[in-house]
Amino acid sequence: MKDIDFKKRLLETFRIETKEHMAAISSSLIDLEKTVASEKRQAILDSVSREAHSLKGAARAVNIAGIESVSHALETVFAALKRSTDLPSAALFDLLHRAVDAIGKIHPAMAADREQAGKTGTRELVASLERAASFLSSQVPPDSRILTEKTSDAFSGQESDGQLYADAHYTAQENGCDGEAGTDMHAQAAPPYTVRISTGKLDSLFSQAEEMHTAKLAASQRSAELNEISSDMALWVKEWGKIRPLLRQMRKSQQSAAGISLAGTDAARLGRLLDFFAWNHSCIKKLEVKMQRVAKAAKNDRHILDSLVDSLLVDMKGAIMFPFATIFEPLPKAARDLARDRGKDAELITEGGAVECDKRILEEIKDPLLHLIRNCIDHGIETPEERKLLGKPARGAITVRATLLDSQRVELSVTDDGAGVDIARLQEMAVKRGLVSRDQVERLGKEELLEFIFAPGFSTRPMIDDISGRGLGLAIVREKAGKLGGAVTVESGPQGGATFRMILPLTLATFRGVIVRVGEQTFIVPALHLERVARIDRSAVKSVENRETVEMEGEVLSFVRLADILEMPRQEKRGGETELVRLFVLGYEGRRIAFAVDEVLGEQEVLVKGLGRQLARVRNVAGATVLGTGKVVPILHSGDLLRSAVKGAAAMAGALPDRGEADAPRKAVLIVEDSITSRTLLRNILESAGYATLSAVDGMDALALLRSEMIDLVVSDVDMPRMNGFDLTARVRASREFADLPVVLVTSLDSREDRERGIEAGANAYIVKSSFEQSNLLEVIKRLI
Repeated sequence: MKDIDFKKRLLETFRIETKEHMAAISSSLIDLEKTVASEKRQAILDSVSREAHSLKGAARAVNIAGIESVSHALETVFAALKRSTDLPSAALFDLLHRAVDAIGKIHPAMAADREQAGKTGTRELVASLERAASFLSSQVPPDSRILTEKTSDAFSGQESDGQLYADAHYTAQENGCDGEAGTDMHAQAAPPYTVRISTGKLDSLFSQAEEMHTAKLAASQRSAELNEISSDMALWVKEWGKIRPLLRQMRKSQQSAAGISLAGTDAARLGRLLDFFAWNHSCIKKLEVKMQRVAKAAKNDRHILDSLVDSLLVDMKGAIMFPFATIFEPLPKAARDLARDRGKDAELITEGGAVECDKRILEEIKDPLLHLIRNCIDHGIETPEERKLLGKPARGAITVRATLLDSQRVELSVTDDGAGVDIARLQEMAVKRGLVSRDQVERLGKEELLEFIFAPGFSTRPMIDDISGRGLGLAIVREKAGKLGGAVTVESGPQGGATFRMILPLTLATFRGVIVRVGEQTFIVPALHLERVARIDRSAVKSVENRETVEMEGEVLSFVRLADILEMPRQEKRGGETELVRLFVLGYEGRRIAFAVDEVLGEQEVLVKGLGRQLARVRNVAGATVLGTGKVVPILHSGDLLRSAVKGAAAMAGALPDRGEADAPRKAVLIVEDSITSRTLLRNILESAGYATLSAVDGMDALALLRSEMIDLVVSDVDMPRMNGFDLTARVRASREFADLPVVLVTSLDSREDRERGIEAGANAYIVKSSFEQSNLLEVIKRLI
């Protein structure tokens, strides 16, 4: 049993090590492809050879034959390149990157089935690498080959490098962790060593540390309440001082013969009452002393707790603050592969990799960052031929830069030197999608037009494929940034090129928030986007074109009531209410709006808590927090508030569908497919989604049906007898009757040349069967009809 557990831990260690070696090899290949200087090339080759060699040894130690064989073949190619004086060709780099991708495909199978991972088919790839190494070696003098072989033999004694790595490093798996990517915590001892900690454990520790913030707020609240009680007792002592002389007089009058003429029971009662007052005073004095002592102790405890919690949170924040380099590392390879797939040449440059940010934020922005890079390559960067005609370098440049703005915010920008945003095309598509009328679009400024590219379903691409055209990428970027409390803007210069800027918080832990009251409800407004809080005279609120406005610092701002945005009933004006209006100004994604509230209660540090799966997305609400009083208060979403204020009540979600829309006839889709199996599958998918379907076995059959039936969209295969999908699409576009009929090509042909042929033929979408997903097809069809 111990042996089995040890092997599992060893395999998990190797799994992490493989990720590191793959990342290092990919990064080195990108650097090598850009390097011409011989000495620098040799240094890179030395480094990447060591990575491949170590990976080979580690794979042999855990018996993953597939990774071992590919790593060995890579090492052979690198050794041959070190002896060669020629620059590697683009085709060779493609082969090397393909080898790294192959290791990546073997890699996920390891945890589930080591045997299967070892048997993964890599023979053809390894043979190609060996042929490349043989070709390179054939151009090297014999003496050099002998020297290289001897050097290789000398290295053969180090095949256990990977095993040493796994044993020498104390890892999280040896403590029962889940083996996810961890953070390095460097000890201060000599010699220094590294401990791998599971990110799952790190997140758990940080969550517990964050919860201490609630205890800190509660302690502050208790201390404040004790101070209030002490103040009340001080007031009692003050009032007692006023009544005490009267009680003394009553006591003297009772004791003197010429005093109050009371006898019997009444005199006894008065005596008891005076005795009680004296006892009461004594008790209150004792309570006052105790209360002062408790209040002082609570204050001291609060200061100690504040210091401990603040110190703990600072240290834990430091533990989960990772450099942007951790997410920058795979981007150059991703950009290279995508550019080559599009017939383009692009270099990705990263800057500011040392800037640190909350690990959770970095994980959330990985996909949005890839979306932005894809957008730059697909929409911005031109082909090498087009760039040469424009006087640009054949290779396009994309720069990803992280910049620290202040102690709370970081800017992540993605810039390309491509064609920029086509404003005329943007106007055309905005009108075509029904986002704005033809008259309105002419009056919109450039910044307002650029906002359309973030709208869901909006795209300027003429055809939808597996990379772009669905209009979802930039919408996802904005949604993700907003969820993190950030914002996204885009700029496009007159000389071309585009820059996307994401402003993000440095951490998701705690933040400063302003507490406001609307009616009887309390809310938190994040200070990150809060520009100012003010009080103005009601007469300063003006009406311009049926909209209320206020002037702040020389700028006229839209003025709305937070109660209206949150659909809360307005409170009637109470007697004696001042003529002052309390408001705050939000600035987000280029917009500034003033929001009126009933009261601004103060500012404090708050800890964000999610609303749970049941309320994963609530409009205008980003989360909730617990105040020191124990009261749960909603945290408002700055972006949602501004969008709700701009759109107004008519644009709010939840409107019932129009009855005419519900009664509309089903859209008809023509399926053109020679395979009965594929035809049946497509028919079931479409009919389940509510579409009516017709079928054709090839292009000729489809044209006949188009002339006799009412068809709203065509879904066609490409490789068919008599007339293929490309020719069918071209015939449809050439026809005056069907020129605007949407055509979606669903095919196994996935080369760039085939996609370009689909574009030339006039297809609206190109979906590759190997990456086919039912939801993608339905999403494309919904967008087209």
